[in-house]
Amino acid sequence: MLRKPERLSNADRTALAQLRDAHPDVATTLAFTERFAATVRDRRGSTELEQWLVDAEASEVREIRQFAHKVRQDEAAVREGCTLEWSNGQTEGQVTKLKAIKRSMYGRAKFDLLRQRALYVA
Repeated sequence: MLRKPERLSNADRTALAQLRDAHPDVATTLAFTERFAATVRDRRGSTELEQWLVDAEASEVREIRQFAHKVRQDEAAVREGCTLEWSNGQTEGQVTKLKAIKRSMYGRAKFDLLRQRALYVA
């Protein structure tokens, strides 16, 4: 659902078509998900985000309305994410890797060994 349409395999396209045919709410949810993902991924700006929010708040699917409500609560950050070219993805990836190392060593060693292992992995 979150991949770019041109990167979907034939099996993925078939599965999404079957999901859309399963129930009207599923089709609506897929459409909103694809629109939101494209808006964020392509950084289409605040105008498209605002239109998505208006449409989502008027949706018949409760979960979509709830998600739109949560986006409204942090709208400034989401708007910046849809417009600015900068990303903290690299930082988040490094933090995730360090946390995985830390969790794998839980109860085994003190900070000095954790530091050595983290530097070794890097």
